[in-house]
Amino acid sequence: MTTIQYDPSGLIPVIIQNAETKEVLTLAYANEEAVQKTMATNETWLYSRSRSELWNKGATSGNTQKVTAVRLDCDGDSLIYEVIPNGPACHTGKDSCFFETIHGERNESPGDMFAQLTALIEAREKEMPEGAYTTYLFEEGIDKICKKVGEEAAEVIIAAKNRDAEELSMETADLLYHVLVLLQEQKVNFNKVTNVLKERHETKATSK
Repeated sequence: MTTIQYDPSGLIPVIIQNAETKEVLTLAYANEEAVQKTMATNETWLYSRSRSELWNKGATSGNTQKVTAVRLDCDGDSLIYEVIPNGPACHTGKDSCFFETIHGERNESPGDMFAQLTALIEAREKEMPEGAYTTYLFEEGIDKICKKVGEEAAEVIIAAKNRDAEELSMETADLLYHVLVLLQEQKVNFNKVTNVLKERHETKATSK
């Protein structure tokens, strides 16, 4: 097993990554005590070079992070904390410190898109802005939402039977959106769905 290699100052760089979307949230540093505290508590502990002290992410702001895994690179000189964030990682209020693109275009992953859409649907339910279609669905309630899921599922089937790739793409997008609305109405986090898929995949992989 590779051992952790701290630099002459006793520090190691730590990449903090969203465990669910895989988005890189920030880059920080930790000493041995911070790493040990992180693994003992499953909370993000780091070392502040400017203040020369340990700090527990979110202890003051409330934007805590649940650490699901600590990964070490092949040379042992850098770490990844995989976390489930409870709020933004950046002091600016952004989800990630890496929100500014200075060259090229940022390609969002499907996970990023689902996370953003889920967050938007959740916000719509809380704020209920007038004129928004999502607001209309929540106002109509579970019967309407379920009806739309059924209708969109039927449209997906029709598009598939017609072998119309463009129509199938659009109808599948409509179906996924309405399923996300349904999950929000039922207060079932989308991550629970992906976790089920992950568990099934792992079970099949280990049974071979």
